[in-house]
Amino acid sequence: MPEISPSKYLVMAGWNDVPHLDEKAKAELRESTPPHLRDAREFGKPSLGSGAIYPIPESEIVCDPFQVPGHWPMVYAMDVGWKRTAAIWGAWDRESDIVYLWSEHYRGNAEPSIHADAIRSRADWIPGVIDPASRGRSQTDGSQLMGIYQQLGLNLVPANNAVEAGIFEVWQRLSSGRLKIFKTLQNTLAEFRLYRRDQKGRIVKENDHLMDCMRYLVMSGLEAAITIPVYVQGNRRSVEGPTGY
Repeated sequence: MPEISPSKYLVMAGWNDVPHLDEKAKAELRESTPPHLRDAREFGKPSLGSGAIYPIPESEIVCDPFQVPGHWPMVYAMDVGWKRTAAIWGAWDRESDIVYLWSEHYRGNAEPSIHADAIRSRADWIPGVIDPASRGRSQTDGSQLMGIYQQLGLNLVPANNAVEAGIFEVWQRLSSGRLKIFKTLQNTLAEFRLYRRDQKGRIVKENDHLMDCMRYLVMSGLEAAITIPVYVQGNRRSVEGPTGY
């Protein structure tokens, strides 16, 4: 037992040291634990681990684009910055509880009006979620920026930015087949491949704008998602969903 001080010792206890956990319970716990936390939780090793945050083969999460049904609720999530502003759109098949990411916006060095026009062009009725305090902004500055986008016609509400809880929710959906990405979202997939932790278990904050959007969408977007409104055009009503981009 390592001695930390004359009165303190480090004790590492894992699941094998807990008599009431049988093999079935351990297997269930293992399946519900993100890979980078498994050694810490199963064996009591004090380490977050490094490497890919979502170590899941792309073949299991990527799908071909398809026409999104109009009765599926939709939403987008937005991450704002001068160097890069990103947004990602999701459609939720409630029957199977699968979220499909079907479009992305990824552009830097542009005014808010440029981003707002691009976002409205997907479908201006789709609501969005945004983290007012992301990218190092204060809550006040972020809220003012959110207000600017709202004045430009975007229907935005604040997102939940609980990082580790959000990563866990995304990982659970990815690992259980309940979060899919259209193969046409090349920037999202490029960030997915790079999204990782360093040797100290910290998230590497580079090229992760769309990964933050994905987290906002899963944590907050499903509550804000709505189905396409019925527009009356003469005697014709349109309930056709958007095509995946």
